[in-house]
Amino acid sequence: MNSKQGKIQSVPTNIITGFLGVGKTTAILYLLKHKPADERWAVLVNEFGEIGVDGSLFQGQHSQQQGVFIREVPGGCMCCAAGLPMQIALNQLLSQAKPDRLLIEPTGLGHPKEVLQVLSAEHYKEVLSLQKTLTLVDARKLSDERYTTNDTFNQQIAVADTVIANKLDLYQEQDKARLTAYIRQHAQADVEIIFSQQGEIALSLLEGATSSKALTSNHHHHEAEKKPLSLDIPIPECGFIKAINEGEGFKSIGWRFSPVKVFSYSKLFALLAGLCVERMKAVFITDSGVFSYNLTSNTLTEMELDECLESRIEIISESLNETLETALMACIIA
Repeated sequence: MNSKQGKIQSVPTNIITGFLGVGKTTAILYLLKHKPADERWAVLVNEFGEIGVDGSLFQGQHSQQQGVFIREVPGGCMCCAAGLPMQIALNQLLSQAKPDRLLIEPTGLGHPKEVLQVLSAEHYKEVLSLQKTLTLVDARKLSDERYTTNDTFNQQIAVADTVIANKLDLYQEQDKARLTAYIRQHAQADVEIIFSQQGEIALSLLEGATSSKALTSNHHHHEAEKKPLSLDIPIPECGFIKAINEGEGFKSIGWRFSPVKVFSYSKLFALLAGLCVERMKAVFITDSGVFSYNLTSNTLTEMELDECLESRIEIISESLNETLETALMACIIA
C-alpha cells in the first residue's frame, strides 16, 4: 500500500478498457460512487479526441474533497510518442493524489497492450501494483465486422483478465452465447466473463494481479506527431477553439467554448438528439444549468452536473459533418 506521507509504492492499478460507446466512463463513475469513503482514488483518462470531455464529466460528479483525483491525456492513444504524455500525466497524478487505487481508462481506439507495457516498465515496478485488467464489451457488436475485424477491439479482449459483457438489458438471447464463444476464442484461457448492465461493476472484480501476457511481449509504440494539444491552448477572442484528429479508421472533431458562452438548452438538445455519429460526448453551460451528454448507438443520455469550467464537445465518426460548427454556434445565446 502507498504511504500518504512518504514514498508512493505498490498502488493497486487497474486498466478499464473497451471499444467506443461500450460504457467505460459509466462503469468508472459507478466504481467511484462505491469506493470506500476513506480512500483516495486517482483516474487517468485517455480520449481519442483532443478536446477532452471525460475529465470534466468526472469532475462534475466527484471532487478531490471526496477523495477522487482526475487527469486527462487527450489526443489519441496515450502510449504513443514513446508514452511520454502518459508518463508525465501519470507522474503528476500520483504526486498530487497519493492514491489508494489508480484506474486507467484508455481511449476506445487505443492500444491497451502497450499501455500495460508502459505501466510495467522498470520505472513503475515499485510504484504500481498491476491488478486485473477489465475489458467492457457490448455483445451486440459482434454482428458488425467493423468491430470483429478491428485489431484494437480484439486486442482489448486478448489482454483482459475479466470481460464485462455490459448492456445485458439490451441483449437478445443469442447474444450471450455468441459473446461467450467469441471470448473463448480470442481471450486468455482463464479469463472470467461477467454479465452486467449500466456499467455496474463490483469492487471485488478489481482485486488480484493481472495475468496478461502483454507484460512479456515485445514493447512497441505507435509514433505520433508531437504537437500542442488543443486542451492546453488558451481560447482565443472569438470564444472557441476547434480540434480534429484521425486514426484507427475514425475521425474526431471537437470544440472548446469560453465559459461566457451560454447555450440555449432547447436548441442544443434538439441538435444533439439529431446527430448520427459513432460517438458523442459533451458538457455544456446552458440557460437551464450545466449538463453532460452522451450519445452512443443513437441513444442520447443527459445528466445534470454541479459545474464545469467550460463547454466542450467531442464527436467521433467515420466522416465529419462540415455543418456542425454553424449549427453549434446557432445554439449560443447572444
